[in-house]
Amino acid sequence: MGDPFVGGERHPLYRLSKSDVVQANFTFSPDYNQTLTVQPDGFVTLKGAGTILAEGLTLPELQEAMAKAYSSFLHEPEISLALKEFDKPFFLASGEVTRPGKYELRGDLTVNEAVAIAGGFTKQARHSQVVLFRRLSTEVAETHVLNLRKMLDSRDLREDMHLRPGDFIFVPESRITKIRRFVPASSLSWYMNPLQF
Repeated sequence: MGDPFVGGERHPLYRLSKSDVVQANFTFSPDYNQTLTVQPDGFVTLKGAGTILAEGLTLPELQEAMAKAYSSFLHEPEISLALKEFDKPFFLASGEVTRPGKYELRGDLTVNEAVAIAGGFTKQARHSQVVLFRRLSTEVAETHVLNLRKMLDSRDLREDMHLRPGDFIFVPESRITKIRRFVPASSLSWYMNPLQF
């Protein structure tokens, strides 16, 4: 599986984000069935049990947190959760691509394929130093510099990285000499706030 913090987990569980909607059903206490919406502050309001932080949790983690919240007055509550509404997975493409913007991530895509979806490179693009930013947490983003020109010239796409939801591809105009492997997320505010696209 690998360490999910450094991107080693290939198929991580979905983590809740703001505006997601979850249907909660109580097997033995249907009076507590409810629809939960993750608020802008990341919390959900539980019927009769206060609020709990839901943003960043997987459904099993939210289920556990809810069971704990209700256990003070329900004996071993059995809760089933279903994700009803959620942000569709996306990637961002910026810099020297023909159509910069936010794109829905459908299926298994690589960086080369994502650049093609964004209209391909402009004439000023630096194909040999395409940067992939991948958010690992709210504080840290990992960077990868890819030489797409070399991959395409050699017809060897084994090093072409597979995208994950939220990845950001930046195609520079001129040569990038040094880029840190990990960067503070605060310096990528335009990336962390995709709503501007």
